[in-house]
Amino acid sequence: MRILLVEDDRMIAEGVRKALRADGWAADWVADGAAAISALALEQYDMVLLDLGLPKRDGLDVLRHLRAAGQRLPVMIVTARDAVADRIKGLDAGADDYLVKPFDLDELAARMRALLRRQAGRSDPAIRIGRLSIDLAARAVAVDGVAVALSAREFALLEALIARPGAVLSKAQLEERIYGWGEEIGSNAVEVYVHALRKKLGADVIRTVRGLGYVVSAS
Repeated sequence: MRILLVEDDRMIAEGVRKALRADGWAADWVADGAAAISALALEQYDMVLLDLGLPKRDGLDVLRHLRAAGQRLPVMIVTARDAVADRIKGLDAGADDYLVKPFDLDELAARMRALLRRQAGRSDPAIRIGRLSIDLAARAVAVDGVAVALSAREFALLEALIARPGAVLSKAQLEERIYGWGEEIGSNAVEVYVHALRKKLGADVIRTVRGLGYVVSAS
């Protein structure tokens, strides 16, 4: 999953982005509201983590712009503004959640997973596809009830595929989902991860659609 982090405090941003990437999220960072609006117009994201006190354009302005443009991706406000009135303004402007600084990184990750479940219309963190059982909260995968260890990047690629059941995702689309800005992408990185997943989960789990990309098979 690809996240846009909008935060003007470099220390906080680097800490959050490092934690997200360690968990397999692709995380891009911008430090002001104008840059956030530009990034959202050019790139496809699964979620926005949005500070309020931003240079150039305030976080609420960014949020209102996003919703006015018809973008429905989840937005979590992450801010030091802890007054009830600020929370009401943020939620009424279109935010899906509101987290006050300082915060625990594990809580942040749990809230992000909850928002993505809600976006997908699911309440259960576990997904079952054929012989696979995928627990998004625990980031755990089992085949026929037997646990299988995946790297963070392998899990990220699998998560991207199961986020849109039955949809064929191209190599470029998968790269966008699992890599953020500034991360080096090998020319055959996606193929390598798909090969590794097939070895661990079964050769029939991820199907290649010639000329188009990859899809998770429920058979």
